[in-house]
Amino acid sequence: MALSKSKHDPLKNALAFERPVWELDLKIAALTAELDGKDESDEGHGRLAELVAQRDELLAEVQAGLSVWQRIQISRHVDRPVAGDYAELLCTEVLELHGDRHYADDKAIFVGLATLTSGRRILLVAHRKGRTTSERIECNWGCAHPEGYRKALRCMQLAEKLGLPIVTLINTPGAYPGVGAEERGQASAIAWNILEMSRLRVPVVSIVIGEGGSGGALGIGVCDRLLVLENSYYSVISPEGCASILWKDGGRAEEAASALKLGSDFLLEVGIADEVLAEPVGGAHRDKRAMAETVAEALERYLAELVALDADQLLARRRARYRAVGRFRGGEPQKVARSANQG
Repeated sequence: MALSKSKHDPLKNALAFERPVWELDLKIAALTAELDGKDESDEGHGRLAELVAQRDELLAEVQAGLSVWQRIQISRHVDRPVAGDYAELLCTEVLELHGDRHYADDKAIFVGLATLTSGRRILLVAHRKGRTTSERIECNWGCAHPEGYRKALRCMQLAEKLGLPIVTLINTPGAYPGVGAEERGQASAIAWNILEMSRLRVPVVSIVIGEGGSGGALGIGVCDRLLVLENSYYSVISPEGCASILWKDGGRAEEAASALKLGSDFLLEVGIADEVLAEPVGGAHRDKRAMAETVAEALERYLAELVALDADQLLARRRARYRAVGRFRGGEPQKVARSANQG
């Protein structure tokens, strides 16, 4: 899924609450370059150690005080790893598949036959946001058209025939709501994906790597295991959309985010997510390789568990999983307890 890499200025792209950390990072980088080749007895090394300790302490303070809205901002961070980064770091081989065989090839959805670094062959399906401004425009900022969802379904049904497990990476604010998309059956395409994914006879593991908004996320999100990165969200609507509907004011998105309980920990609490994957301190954008290693370990663990099941067991557990979602008792969400025979 070759998309060119962009070079970002960390300070330019820093969120307001993380800017002091990046300022220290730049000082550390400058002093490190200055000390290159100098003896360790040089007094500059002591100053470097002080700066690193100061940076780490400040980073820990920022991490501990993150609000729901700040976590959503991190999920949208311009430097956050996107599908292309994970494909490069998780896979040794990737062969992209194109087109829905009806209308077009939607670049907002990537689909490819891939081999994980562990050697396991999979079908990789992902929302593709792109890394640079031109790529984001080309990929419509990860907001897929109906042909993207039809492409994904066509290829997932191919994976079923080949007996390949499916991995989906979710990262979209929502499906594209434009007139053309509606004319070509956006709602129908997403609905068919939800229906057909619910009866795929191969394992499906989905990972929310950034934004997980509305039906656009669900269109590739029906799965046996749902993993969510720590600073990601998965919701029926974006906070801006919610604020616009409830209060006719998209500027109240922060208030809406709190009301919607968009933290990843809530998804785990109510049994929608199976695991929250810890990010490097400060967010996945601070260490993409470490984040990819965490994802790779979790993927291999869940895929090994799921491929051991026969298709009938897999389908029975998938159905039980979704039937259990949404139970409430006494006005509070009831956490889903999955027994060994329910998955």
